[in-house]
Amino acid sequence: MSNFSNATFEYGIIGFVLLFSTQYASASTFIVGPLETYKKISEVTSLIDHGDTILVKMGIYTNDKQVTIAKNFITVLGEAGRPILRAGSIIANDQSNGKGIFVIKGNNVTIDNIAFHDATVVDHNGAGIRQEGCNLKVLRCLFLNNEMGILCGTIPNCKTTIEYCEFLQNGSTANPGYQHNVYINNIDTLIFRFNTSIDAIAEGHELKSRAKFNYIAYNNIANYTTKDSRSIDLPNGGISIILGNVIEQGPNSANNNILGYGLEGLSNPTPHKLYIVNNTFVNRRGNGSHIHIPTATLDKFLVQNNIFVGGGSTINGIQDEYRANVLIEKIQDAIPFFVDFDAYNYNLLYDNATVDVGIPLNESIGNYSLTPTFEFHHIDKIVPRNVDGKIDVGAFEYAEVSLANDFNQGRIKLYPNPASNFITIEGFEEANIEIFNVSQGKKVMCEVFDQLLDVSSLPSGTYAMKVGEIWFIFAKL
Repeated sequence: MSNFSNATFEYGIIGFVLLFSTQYASASTFIVGPLETYKKISEVTSLIDHGDTILVKMGIYTNDKQVTIAKNFITVLGEAGRPILRAGSIIANDQSNGKGIFVIKGNNVTIDNIAFHDATVVDHNGAGIRQEGCNLKVLRCLFLNNEMGILCGTIPNCKTTIEYCEFLQNGSTANPGYQHNVYINNIDTLIFRFNTSIDAIAEGHELKSRAKFNYIAYNNIANYTTKDSRSIDLPNGGISIILGNVIEQGPNSANNNILGYGLEGLSNPTPHKLYIVNNTFVNRRGNGSHIHIPTATLDKFLVQNNIFVGGGSTINGIQDEYRANVLIEKIQDAIPFFVDFDAYNYNLLYDNATVDVGIPLNESIGNYSLTPTFEFHHIDKIVPRNVDGKIDVGAFEYAEVSLANDFNQGRIKLYPNPASNFITIEGFEEANIEIFNVSQGKKVMCEVFDQLLDVSSLPSGTYAMKVGEIWFIFAKL
């Protein structure tokens, strides 16, 4: 899980103080912690006023009662390292108002750097955060093993922003198919950006939203091992932008399509527009479809610059604008395209049919550009997308430095390249090495070496070399 430096934490405090000081000059900060006056968050919720901050010190807070925040412009900020709120029997047995760990009734509330674990309630909708007020921001939080990660109700004039968060294995075996990692009901706008949502359980979705407008960008939304449903479900239409994501379906998924749109009826206000741009879709289930839309014609349906891997049809429904996409039908054929397909690393491995074949899309929907500007490599590693010449397809731009895990560049040296007989690798005393034939995607060498590697037996060609966890490309003369 992610940790944040003290500098990051202190900057966050300063930012919040500046933000609220002008509107709430008398705003207070309440400190909660194992060694503080207030031991649990529920002890301060009756004391806070509009604009206040609750600072939560590091620790594991177990079996607190449900925390209800009814004031506006409240900030709940976890200390660096991320404190853990672990629900227990008090919330699970609350017959009168049990909804989850946090219930947010106030408007313009921010929750930052808190972990929510194990929320269960009587009606099986136990949420890490239950949103009932408008304009909630959730930043850098973790949601693990809850019946719902975030559950947002039907709220008019509401924008919900979720960024830099992690959602893992939320759902309910007591009510399969109705609980999800993230479930957003009828609101105006959802901003879901730079998040990881993985392995919803019990036929839940990794992300379900009924919002009128969805901006879903630069996330890893994936199923690996559990029996989930769709990775993304947008059941009521509206306007949605799906940009720069890795979206994956595992072999055990109960649903045969990865992204669904309008499948419960196009009940959101018109127009109904779906933009799917520069994503990497992976279907390890072997059948079904990557995208499933209704048979009715949408006002706009654009699918451009995506990579689709795996069996089944690409789109089940009426196609509109389908341009510059790459389909790799067989899973085994995808290995040569990516740095480490089996380890879910979909950075482009070498100059192949995905590089420089995209079509630039100089278009914006409101304030949201359809040109990808970031890549999401991990929850704490968001990097700019550097387009060198023509744009590549998929969620990542090919760049040789990324093959060597760019933070290691300069420390590890490989020479000569091209090579005839021997390659010297400096920076490792000893490491496991694997070499793959780029054109065939096959492993051709595996051994332990110390600095000097004999490649004289390899035929001439281009090879990908994995030294420990670092990748290089080299040519054999």
